[in-house]
Amino acid sequence: MNSARPPLVVHDARTNNLTGVTVSIPSPALTVVTGVSGSGKSSLVFETIAKESQRQLNEVFPLFIRNRLPKFERPDFERMENLAPAIVVDQRNLGRSARSTVGTLTEVHAMLRVLFSRHGKPSAGESTAYSFNAPDGMCPECEGLGEVLTVEVDLLLDKTKSLNEGAITHPNFAVGTNYWKRYATAHYHVEQPAKKLGKELFDADKPVKDYTKDELELLLYGSDFQTDRLDDLGNVAVNDYEGLVDRFTRRFVKPGLDSLKPNDRKHVEPLVDKKPCRACKGTRLAQAVLKSRIDGHNIADLSALQVTDLIDVLRKMEKTIGDGSVLRPPIAALTRMDEVGLGYLSLDRSSLSLSGGEGQRLKTVRHLGSSLTGMTYVFDEPSVGLHPRDVERLITLLHQLRDKGNIVLVVEHNRAVIEAADHVIDIGPGAGARGGSVTFEGTAAALAKSDTVTGRELRKPIPEREPREFTEHLKVRKASLHNLRNVDADFPLGVLTVVTGVAGSGKSTLATKVLPRQHPDVVVIDQSAVGINPRSTPATYAKIWDHIRTLFAREHDVKPGLFSFNAEGGCPTCKGRGTITSDMAYLDPVTVVCETCGGRRFDPAVLAYKVGGRSIADVLETTIEEAVDQFSDETVTERLKAFLDVGLGYLTLGRSLSELSGGERQRVKLASRLTAKGSVIVFDEPTSGLHMADVRHLVDLFDRIIDAGNTVIVIEHDLDVVKVADWVIDLGPGAGSEGGEIVFTGVPADLAKQKNSLTGRHLAKERS
Repeated sequence: MNSARPPLVVHDARTNNLTGVTVSIPSPALTVVTGVSGSGKSSLVFETIAKESQRQLNEVFPLFIRNRLPKFERPDFERMENLAPAIVVDQRNLGRSARSTVGTLTEVHAMLRVLFSRHGKPSAGESTAYSFNAPDGMCPECEGLGEVLTVEVDLLLDKTKSLNEGAITHPNFAVGTNYWKRYATAHYHVEQPAKKLGKELFDADKPVKDYTKDELELLLYGSDFQTDRLDDLGNVAVNDYEGLVDRFTRRFVKPGLDSLKPNDRKHVEPLVDKKPCRACKGTRLAQAVLKSRIDGHNIADLSALQVTDLIDVLRKMEKTIGDGSVLRPPIAALTRMDEVGLGYLSLDRSSLSLSGGEGQRLKTVRHLGSSLTGMTYVFDEPSVGLHPRDVERLITLLHQLRDKGNIVLVVEHNRAVIEAADHVIDIGPGAGARGGSVTFEGTAAALAKSDTVTGRELRKPIPEREPREFTEHLKVRKASLHNLRNVDADFPLGVLTVVTGVAGSGKSTLATKVLPRQHPDVVVIDQSAVGINPRSTPATYAKIWDHIRTLFAREHDVKPGLFSFNAEGGCPTCKGRGTITSDMAYLDPVTVVCETCGGRRFDPAVLAYKVGGRSIADVLETTIEEAVDQFSDETVTERLKAFLDVGLGYLTLGRSLSELSGGERQRVKLASRLTAKGSVIVFDEPTSGLHMADVRHLVDLFDRIIDAGNTVIVIEHDLDVVKVADWVIDLGPGAGSEGGEIVFTGVPADLAKQKNSLTGRHLAKERS
């Protein structure tokens, strides 16, 4: 490490559940903050240290600039010493646009554009002319998106029915609607006195399947003529005819799904499909760009290569163009991507498809090339989604940032990352109200000897056990999606199967995509959003909110709607959200607590109504664990106990489900499945965001589910889970084009003997 600097000291932090925490963070150093889920780690690191750093940094700018920067509230603490500028590398989705790719996010695509603008033959122009986000460079057909929404005619039209029977399936074209009348009651236009109609356009009583080829073509794509129909007053209405597909496309598809109202989108999405643009074949680029080549490659060819292959191509290209200066920057950036375990990605991969862990590592790549020093880099569980092989690479990168003279502050549960730390702060001892205190500060070696929850787990990990036996399988045959290479797999029934392999090896494709397609009854519990909207909470998800609101309404003889922050009881300023978010357009959105309601969501007048001395907002601020003890209504307590069973008792009833981590989201979904029987349930990296003690609890839950007659399949990197599996399916041997094959199936003890398996080699180390 570089020579020591004065430590960062935080005095009396009280954000959220923190109980007057004081910590000293050495500089430069790698400091890992540990503790069970909900203990207060993020409250200290992100909501106190990082937020205060960003707030103070903004204050150094002139007023003109400050007015255009996000405004952060001062966190609840007494004072800080030696606070450095903070760079937050979290798991928030990097790209919020369909125009964002791995290449644009890492700026490697911009580097390739410079390369082609100088050396591409024939030239398409300056570097911007090679961009699919610029008018000159984008494909005019798909406008640079690479794909187009197309109407699935067989879904839009039930050909077994006639128009009068409702052959058009979309509700806007239902029998009796104005859109329906344009087809079912239309006649060929004739120049004659009013109320006289010509020949019918279609026989509205004839099933569509009996239409001639010309009639079907007319219904779907007809144009350039007029029709007559009687309006509601009996007058002849003259309309320009527009075929069903063209009308549906203009009205619902062309504006884009994101622009539709939620109800419209719900009805449109099942009737359309995204397909690669025929004009550019999905490359997003104009023909002039695609014709410009170096060594036979156009820029789209290079963007489609996985990173490791692209590095090799660019190195060979140096001999052709004789200009190393334009090639060194993209090669360096791509090499850093490979070093953080992202060598399997391609530059044309949409950012919307990246996991939180992948997005965080891409952010890390941005900073590795920086020469800044004396900074505080803040990471949120950077090991999420990483195979143990890649965790070793991650640790090397964290040490590199530290050795440049920076504080590297990491919220983490991974055993290897904790052991690699120079300094550890353990927050606890429990979650929610039982957490928020510093239970340990010191070296990782000293932590392993301590009596904290983390210390005990470091000393005594989950023990191995004898695998269960099984007789039946769920078979997958000839799986060839993405990088899978005609894979056959047998998933045992009635046991715990863990699917392993490096990131990008094909695990999720096999278990969450192909398996459910070949066996539709399989239940996939992933880390996607839980609630249907940002206002969903544990209370609404557990369907107890109506019970609580009715209780308050009866007590005061008012309407239940008064006690809903989504209705008349909501704060008029923030509309019941409790916060106000400013979208800065060019920066990340900033959220501040609503000043009117103080974040409590309700109109202050509503809070005057109380039951048992508590307002409706007080109830929402109650933890699930407290609510189970306090409520006498069995309907409420029984529905909440499932949250306790999955280790989420520390959540408050009013916590927005959109704020939960990926691991917490999975456990919320799991809560509704605990009483299932005879199901095959697939979990995608369920230990994400879980402390080692929580992982132990999760394994116990899997045992309960299996003992109830279910099958559990887990995609996982955590070796504590791999060790207790009854069966392991290991994919690889590498990622991307180097993966997609099954390299091992069997019990964990045999996997540890496999020298050709990266998972096996790391499992052997863990067992030794």
